[in-house]
Amino acid sequence: MSDDLTPVIAASTRWLLAAYPAPTGALSRALAEAQARQATTLAASLRYPTRLDVQLLHLLAPSGSHRLDWHTGCNPHPGNTAWRTWVDETVVSWAACLLADPVLATRAHQALSATEHAVVSLLRLTAPSGRDTEAAALLRHPDLLEHVACLHRPQLMELLSADSAEVP
Repeated sequence: MSDDLTPVIAASTRWLLAAYPAPTGALSRALAEAQARQATTLAASLRYPTRLDVQLLHLLAPSGSHRLDWHTGCNPHPGNTAWRTWVDETVVSWAACLLADPVLATRAHQALSATEHAVVSLLRLTAPSGRDTEAAALLRHPDLLEHVACLHRPQLMELLSADSAEVP
């Protein structure tokens, strides 16, 4: 059984980029994708903190994008939609929270040390440059993200509060 979060991270990143596209230009798309991938990687690592959690995810499958599509009014094309089954609603919601609030993203990054996942650099997410912010204007806009972020924000806040309570 796999203990790899890559399919969920890739699908959730793809969903975010489809719902909140970057401005035109290859650099803008690349910068937006890097930020979305960092947010979904962090969210997925917090959501599935152990290898056993990840194995259970692969066994039971993520929630898919149906509810997210409904909340954002997205009407996916009937063709190539198999990837949408690997979208995890909670991961996308948590990623939206992290993209909208770099301070929260920094707190979440610190909580990553309590998981079995490696702590990696997430500077585009936690300390975005002006160019990063410009390239992901829709992807980081708190008002636009609110419909998705509010779906599972309480669970993220509870998780981060519990983690910070354990640290003296």
